[in-house]
Amino acid sequence: MAAATVVTRMPTVGEMRDRVRNSAFVFRGYNVTNLGRTPELLAHGDYGPIVADYLRRASTVCSDITQRPCDLVERVEQQRETDLESYADAIALIVAVELAQLEILREVLDIAPEKAKLLYGFSLGEITALMAAGVLKFEDALRIPLSMAEYSAALAHDVQLAVLFSRGREISREAVHRLCTDINREGKGVVGVSAYLAPNSMLIIGQGDTLKRFTDRAGEISKDRIFLRRNDNVWPPLHTPIVWQQFVPNRASQLMLTMQGGDKVPCPPVLSLVTGDTSYNETNVRDLLGRWVDHPQKLWEAVDRTLSMGIETVLHVGPQPNIVPATFQRLAKNVEEQVKASLGMRALSTFVSRPWLQAMLPKRTSLLRAPLVAQINLEDWLLDHP
Repeated sequence: MAAATVVTRMPTVGEMRDRVRNSAFVFRGYNVTNLGRTPELLAHGDYGPIVADYLRRASTVCSDITQRPCDLVERVEQQRETDLESYADAIALIVAVELAQLEILREVLDIAPEKAKLLYGFSLGEITALMAAGVLKFEDALRIPLSMAEYSAALAHDVQLAVLFSRGREISREAVHRLCTDINREGKGVVGVSAYLAPNSMLIIGQGDTLKRFTDRAGEISKDRIFLRRNDNVWPPLHTPIVWQQFVPNRASQLMLTMQGGDKVPCPPVLSLVTGDTSYNETNVRDLLGRWVDHPQKLWEAVDRTLSMGIETVLHVGPQPNIVPATFQRLAKNVEEQVKASLGMRALSTFVSRPWLQAMLPKRTSLLRAPLVAQINLEDWLLDHP
């Protein structure tokens, strides 16, 4: 999915300070491309030292865990993209750059991310969100996904990722789960949902020919026509039962027993894509992160919660954010198309700005706000703001 930033005008630094109080910071996860505009940030006179510091710190942890040299500063300067062979480097790079971007806001531009209304992250981004909320320490928590990188990447050689979607009605999660379970019982590979993107779409990852067998039996899910669009890239099968084959959840949970931190309530609140709610407290961080490894990502619940909280700006953190901006943009487009003929966007703007009226309407009415919420790619704003 291509990244998308929806803003009518790039806010000034002063305007961004005001926006933060009613914003959500959303952290991206692993992708097949992970550099984004980091080379420009590293070369920037004011930002560069902060970016370099985080990259060096992450490189040290990565080298220690993988027992091989890792120099993320050099990788970024040379603009060498990561791949599956350098999956650990990609993890370290993404987390370091995300935290560096927040530090730039804080130290260079006097913008306080901690004043945001909500934090959450897709996949790897959830761990970064917990770091940003002061729950986990950077170097210590980074060791967990880096220690799992080799096992996760080893499972990627025989899997495919696909988007399951319909152009009509909602797809039953229960029906999809039932079909996956039935295919898994055949003992010829595992297939499972990795993320719920919307009521009518989800990411599915399967081994061998399981996606083909899933497609052949798709009529069992719905009488309406549904589609399975495969992605040609190679993906570690996180958030599916496939990771059980390398005991990744157990290995991660064991490592977290000695992980420092995790004993305070996140501030700002962190929404978990395991539960789809702001479920983290001072006692359950290790439990939720243990489930995070093999449970599907409830991205749709996060989008719904963002809109129902009245958040006006979503700041997408990290290098070249993709899946979450695209999800918001697609929803905004669908809402616009649905209401254009009857309401018009001016009427919609007035409609959703009256709290007394909102309180009397069904909860899902908050989805109408999607076209009005500003989507800002943070690396673009840092480099291009007025």
